[in-house]
Amino acid sequence: MSTNHHKENYTSGNKVSVILSFRNEEDVLPELIKRLRQTLISEKIKKVIAAYELVFVNDVSTDRSLEILLSELQNHKDIKIINMSRNFGVSPCVLAGMKYATGNILVYMDADLQDPPELIPEMLNAYKKMGVDVVHTQRTSRDGESKIKLAITKLGYSILKKVSTIDIAPNIGDFKLLSRRAADHLIQLKEHRPFIRGLINWIGFKQTTIKYKREKRFAGETKFSIFSAKVIGNFFNSALISFSDMPLKLISLVGFLVSMGAFAYSIWVMINKFLGHNIPGWSALMVAILFLGGLNLLAMGILGLYINSIFIETKRRLNFIVESTFGFDKNNQANANN
Repeated sequence: MSTNHHKENYTSGNKVSVILSFRNEEDVLPELIKRLRQTLISEKIKKVIAAYELVFVNDVSTDRSLEILLSELQNHKDIKIINMSRNFGVSPCVLAGMKYATGNILVYMDADLQDPPELIPEMLNAYKKMGVDVVHTQRTSRDGESKIKLAITKLGYSILKKVSTIDIAPNIGDFKLLSRRAADHLIQLKEHRPFIRGLINWIGFKQTTIKYKREKRFAGETKFSIFSAKVIGNFFNSALISFSDMPLKLISLVGFLVSMGAFAYSIWVMINKFLGHNIPGWSALMVAILFLGGLNLLAMGILGLYINSIFIETKRRLNFIVESTFGFDKNNQANANN
């Protein structure tokens, strides 16, 4: 799609699908829906878009979230609901939303209102004027987050930037606009631990970034503590392992250097023995055994991460299973299930 073609087709019946993966957000949903509607209806009145839909992907909530959405659906046709069969996590839910969404412009965002819906018009403007397929949003500040979390997040982005095969800019999260063709290419990727931020960069196409100030969570508590097993596992399994072989190269280099050191030490020992010097051996032997044993375990652990990733991928299981949907027409459901 050329830039000119992109601009010419922008105003001809554009429909925006906003995709929101959530779990237990009953305290946030009414305000979220209100602000999304105000923003998108305003864009519709200004004829920036022709239509919109709000696609809520319910990752098996146990509170009143589904009840709230079903109540909204009775009076408003802009609400679409996808219920997952079990808790799959954010990335698979986002991909499910993209698959079922009917818009030719897709925006996906968190449902906690840390990312302001009022930024969507600016994203649409960048999409229209620059002729891009992806609009990223970059946080210039992050209200309500501890210094420890910010420091660890900064370290994580720094590591990814240095060792990854793709360029992942810091402070770019899960609030993006995608063209339909970018979303379709993303859906076709069958990775079972998808790191969507990385995959969007990997698919290419013309992309741009706009900046914003991230707000505090509107209500409730975060589902992603920085020290949680889910967050740490996602970093290693989905982000680092999927886009870098640097850990394997690093452990190979360390193994080579240790081997060279051991070889040099062996020569030194033989020379001293030949010269008749007495070499105390127990302490040095224990240090060598413990050091090499720890190195071997580290190497096995890194290899294990990659082997486990291969094991997961070769199973070819589905990324997600949809239990039920509400608000979609039958033709759309049939197309999504194909």
